[in-house]
Amino acid sequence: MGGREGKKFVLGFFSPGNSTQRYVGIWYYGIPEQSVWVANRGNPVSCKNGILAFGNNGNLKVFDGNRKSVWSSNASSVPRNVTAVLLDTGNLVLYNSDSVGDPNNALWQSFDNPTDTYLPDMNVSMNVYEGENRVFTSWKSASDPSIGQYSMGVDPRGSPQIVIWDGLHRHWRSGHWNGIIFTGIPTMRAIYLYGFKLFNKGNGSLYFTYTLSNTSDLMRFRLGWDGREEQLRWDQGTSNWSIVQLQPDNECELYNKCGNFGKCSVEESTLCSCIEGFVPRYVDEWGRGNWSGGCVRRTQLDCETNSRRNGVVGGGGGDVFVKVEGVKLPDFADLAVAQNSDDCEENCSKNCSCHAYAFASGINCMVWSGDLVDIHHFAEGGNDLYIRVADADLGNKRKISKLVIIVLAVMGIFVIIVAIWLLWRSKPKLKVLSKLWWTKNQVQTVDSRRSREFSTDFSGSNEIGIDRQQHAGQELPLLSFSYVAAATNNFSDKNKLGQGGFGPVYKGKLSGGEEIAVKRLSRKSGQGLEEFKNEIILIAKLQHRNLVRLLGCCIEGDERMLIYEYMPNKSLDSILFDWTKRAQLDWRKRFAIIEGIARGLLYLHRDSRLRIIHRDLKASNILLDEEMNPKISDFGMAKMFGRDENEASTSRVVGTYGYMAPEYAMEGLFSVKSDVYSFGILLLEIISGRRNSSFRSPEFSNIIEYAWDLWDGGRAMELIDHSIAASCCQDEVLRCIHVGMLCVQDFANHRPTMASVVLMLESESATLPLPRQPTFTSSMRRSTDLDVCKGSHDIPSPNDLTISVILGR
Repeated sequence: MGGREGKKFVLGFFSPGNSTQRYVGIWYYGIPEQSVWVANRGNPVSCKNGILAFGNNGNLKVFDGNRKSVWSSNASSVPRNVTAVLLDTGNLVLYNSDSVGDPNNALWQSFDNPTDTYLPDMNVSMNVYEGENRVFTSWKSASDPSIGQYSMGVDPRGSPQIVIWDGLHRHWRSGHWNGIIFTGIPTMRAIYLYGFKLFNKGNGSLYFTYTLSNTSDLMRFRLGWDGREEQLRWDQGTSNWSIVQLQPDNECELYNKCGNFGKCSVEESTLCSCIEGFVPRYVDEWGRGNWSGGCVRRTQLDCETNSRRNGVVGGGGGDVFVKVEGVKLPDFADLAVAQNSDDCEENCSKNCSCHAYAFASGINCMVWSGDLVDIHHFAEGGNDLYIRVADADLGNKRKISKLVIIVLAVMGIFVIIVAIWLLWRSKPKLKVLSKLWWTKNQVQTVDSRRSREFSTDFSGSNEIGIDRQQHAGQELPLLSFSYVAAATNNFSDKNKLGQGGFGPVYKGKLSGGEEIAVKRLSRKSGQGLEEFKNEIILIAKLQHRNLVRLLGCCIEGDERMLIYEYMPNKSLDSILFDWTKRAQLDWRKRFAIIEGIARGLLYLHRDSRLRIIHRDLKASNILLDEEMNPKISDFGMAKMFGRDENEASTSRVVGTYGYMAPEYAMEGLFSVKSDVYSFGILLLEIISGRRNSSFRSPEFSNIIEYAWDLWDGGRAMELIDHSIAASCCQDEVLRCIHVGMLCVQDFANHRPTMASVVLMLESESATLPLPRQPTFTSSMRRSTDLDVCKGSHDIPSPNDLTISVILGR
């Protein structure tokens, strides 16, 4: 009995290995004796007279030579008019003959009664309130399909995870699901191609499913009779099943190898060690390599001591949290409500029963109230775990830390004295600061009593005069350094959002509660007075929903800072190019981001009074608000055109390699079409989820060459990011790729304007011209790199850094 459509699977009798016993099973067509499902696994037929047929009650049954039933589908309320269908997914389904093919009217299906194998498109269900669900059971041996000692299923506690049980005891677990991967399998992102998805049916019911990225592949997951889970892929070349993944594949992956509060690491000379603040429970056994006893606390927690003394549960002021980096987080986690890691720590510290916490991407706050079990340290990947220990256990370290602080403070004072002396010696050079006095007539000092005014519109008129000066309107606030420092907790590292070419960016909160982002010019920055002044002139008076709002600035001594509205989702690159976060941007969000950036550029190029060329459009300069709406930022490199200006030239080429148009990088010519080229690169990155700089092979040196190869070969859909392949609209994706290829044409006059781009993106009926094959990009890039090396002592920047160099023309 073959598959209904494509002959992918076969249903019939088989004998495993050298056994003479007969079983009814399902296996891949043309690949004998590799069953993915067995019906009568506990009751084999001992001769070749077995029969698979419908019984009198309508159920599918297996009979032996004496017409005795040895297996039945056991579906309830089966009509006599019933049909069995083997689908191309490998699922054997019983239907009422009047509703064949309707999945909602299936009377029984083998996918609901699996044996040892998980196939793509099979649902693995669980319920949060019912606890663990053991779905698969291993064979007893390699040639005996009867139920073995191992089982595999899902534990939905906290964040779901796959578990293998050895009888009643856990044998292995996958680590917690973070929405994209199981965190206990660091190599999963490179192997599973994001095929797993978790769906919520409501009322605590969830289910996992797996979708192949290439439907022509043959793949399965099997629980072996020896307790190891295998991911197998059929290799047409060798005509064999190749093992893609095997779990557990080392000693540290065996469940709780080092006992409670122990940490296992295959990279260390000794496999097991105790977490800081803990010591072996049985020292002699531990020294002999028997780690099953685990570890115990060296010093009792202050929190627990006070709780016993006072009879209450509360926070322990004398306890601290120790950070353990890069581990598979312990088993039996519970979820807690927290906005960030600090909130998670606060929740845990207030509860004496909380022994550890972690704030994991895609999961958020996790807490542990019992013993910490099954901690595995990874060479790469993993999550950070914070474990509560007694303050006394860190006494020596704290003394060393204090000594380091004292030494650093003395050195800092010495450096300040030297700096003051040097400034005094170079006093005439400080006259350059007079260039900033142009702001005196346009800005005003704001004290903390006026902080609430940040919630109103500071920008006034949204136009810039023909003389390139701002129109009269509400003045841009000038904040004092002390006020900004207080808002950012003295520029604390905890408040640091990132680092750009301008300098570090910090999150701040005003006394009125408003959140802000502070961009602080670094003294080492390649950007300086001109870029700072340029950004204030340009962005302060621009108003568009897809441009970031400038709220104020700080000019005090050597300090130059810009204060913006805070974007909670940071920059586009921080999500788009992060393997653990990129799935947050499904196709609908990515398409909305593409449209938003296009509208923002259209405003700059056409709808503001002057044409404004951004010149540094890239993923890190696109900020995302709480609803993932894009905001174009960083106008330090931007240039203004008059009404009649279309093109300009410069000997100072600024921007980011990989996003620069050929005519700009080589000849210093820039126009609105320069931004169109950068937008094209950005569009292709958003679709593929890959940086332009990630292509470093002899075949493709950048994303343009790769995209054109797929486009020209009729395989454009292969460009799509695997993590969003299931959510995308093919017509929209193809239209976006088409637009992207038009935007990155070699010559500026072959590229569309942003007005045309917006029309092509938003109109399904718009006719798109065919793009020409890009031929100039890779050679231009290599020659430009060479010119920069010859013409400047600066090192060329990679694609995520802004450059500012002089090129001779």
